[in-house]
Amino acid sequence: MIFKLNNFTGVKYKQQYGNLDHPVCFFWTMPAGQVSVNFMINKENSMGNPLYKLPSVYLRLAIGSAYLWEVADRLGLIGAPGKPHVGWGDWQHFLDYARQVMGFLPVGWIPALAVFATIGEAVFGALLIIGLFTRIAAIGSGLLSFCFALAMAISFGIESPLGYSVFTLSAASFLLAGLPNYRWSIDSWRGV
Repeated sequence: MIFKLNNFTGVKYKQQYGNLDHPVCFFWTMPAGQVSVNFMINKENSMGNPLYKLPSVYLRLAIGSAYLWEVADRLGLIGAPGKPHVGWGDWQHFLDYARQVMGFLPVGWIPALAVFATIGEAVFGALLIIGLFTRIAAIGSGLLSFCFALAMAISFGIESPLGYSVFTLSAASFLLAGLPNYRWSIDSWRGV
């Protein structure tokens, strides 16, 4: 079977589907059976598409709240070390964990990288929740979590970042960055 790809952006399709500023109509045809499948990707139509509204909000809130929870935990805002639902409880316990995760790096770099990661998580978390500079924050989140996943894999083995879904966090961040719009966000009110 041979597949043939045709791109139709003619007047007929512009009249029917509006201003088409993305690759719009693809017809995959098989000579045997004349099977056709049409795919429509239209930025104007996707802006109001309800399929993008809830996933965008869900991704923003899930990623942002997870980051802010971890920052609050390492600053001791959730509770003392050893209490229920507390991972670190203070900065020193977090720094001890950071030394384990980044044990392959020079020891002098680790406190600075821990501060950098914490600031990144706080900033990206807040920006994602309110929906300001969402695409940039999502890309930053994806890069930060990917670096964390690699450090975990190097230090503890691949099962650690897989078991804690750190690669999933990174992928979800990049997925969020690729969405066409961010409903119920400051970015949407700004017209971005």
